Amino acid sequence: MDISHRKVNKRIRFTDMGGNPLSNREISVKQKDHKFLFGCGGFDFMPFVMEGSEEYKQVTDAWVEIFNYATLPFYWGNYEPEEGKPNKDVLMKTALYLKDKGVTVKGHPLCWHTVCADWLMDYDNETILKKQLARIDREVTGFKGVIDMWDVINEVVIMPIFDKYDNAITRICKEKGRVGLIREVFARAHESNPDAVLLLNDFNTSVNYEILIDGCLNAGVPISAIGIQSHQHQGYWGREKLEEVLERFSGFGLPIHFTENTLISGDLMPEYIVDLNDWQVDEWPSTPEGEARQAKEIEEMYRILFSHPLVEAITTWDFRDGAWLKAPSGYIRRDNSRKPSFEMLKKLVKEEWWTDTKVKTDADGWAMVEAFKGDYVISCSDGSANVSLSDDSEMIRV
Repeated sequence: MDISHRKVNKRIRFTDMGGNPLSNREISVKQKDHKFLFGCGGFDFMPFVMEGSEEYKQVTDAWVEIFNYATLPFYWGNYEPEEGKPNKDVLMKTALYLKDKGVTVKGHPLCWHTVCADWLMDYDNETILKKQLARIDREVTGFKGVIDMWDVINEVVIMPIFDKYDNAITRICKEKGRVGLIREVFARAHESNPDAVLLLNDFNTSVNYEILIDGCLNAGVPISAIGIQSHQHQGYWGREKLEEVLERFSGFGLPIHFTENTLISGDLMPEYIVDLNDWQVDEWPSTPEGEARQAKEIEEMYRILFSHPLVEAITTWDFRDGAWLKAPSGYIRRDNSRKPSFEMLKKLVKEEWWTDTKVKTDADGWAMVEAFKGDYVISCSDGSANVSLSDDSEMIRV
């Protein structure tokens, strides 16, 4: 698979701070981070940051060995169970901790009909919308500079026809229409932080999602990236479906984020289950055969996605087994031991797709550099510099 678009491959001039060429020098090029977002749910960092338990330290220490991108939960019903009393402290401390570790943080989601605040049901639709927009402004403004990436609205394809229980967001989506509501919430998020990366996110990869995106773009909605969920509790999509989904959604020319990915290392969920949340079990063990299968499937999926030029991020939803639906969907087991999928992905991200090399400059300070796009420490005998290597990198001063 061609991954040349993930690399810088060009002639770069190395100089000292005075602009003088570093002639005939050996230059060390050591990667610190990827430009590509290798993500995972960051939920385990919340109890660690607030409680500092050894159990969660094991989990979070392992997490940062691979990932540079975390999703934190802003489900309204949990974030603000009582109106006017948001649980900002936990999320802010966790986000700041992750940012200090060099991790990019995304908030998920600002608007969703599930895990919605029950107290919204006391209001009429006009007031519900006002409170939803105020909530967006509060979070996007309040976390600006710490969290500058958001799943603005989640699962809108099903939102106005969702009938498992009554909720405030389905009510206003029925009234405003899908595109109408999306336009309102994106406008407010963009106004609150014009530099934020704003995603539309959905599990529905049918033509209905394509029609929705097309309608939003025609309405001028400032979508930064298309979010695609891929919870595969009932079995791996496989190469053919992955490539078919990528081909269809690439037609919009927008960056693509695989926002919620799960692959199982135990028995698969039965095919007859429509809503994954309906599968309730007492135990869902990981098995040696399932773990080997999981590692193989994750490797193929990551290779396919990493090779596609419009994919900018892949997020695994569960880092540890049992996090959602008790599923064995993590990279580590319940006892925090590492599964084959952990070792495989770490090898991909930090070895095969990683640069640690040396180059030799000519008399004028020029050298050819081939490196994965990302952040680097560039050094020689005279000093070092922290730099980002991207397509527009032409001169580096040490």
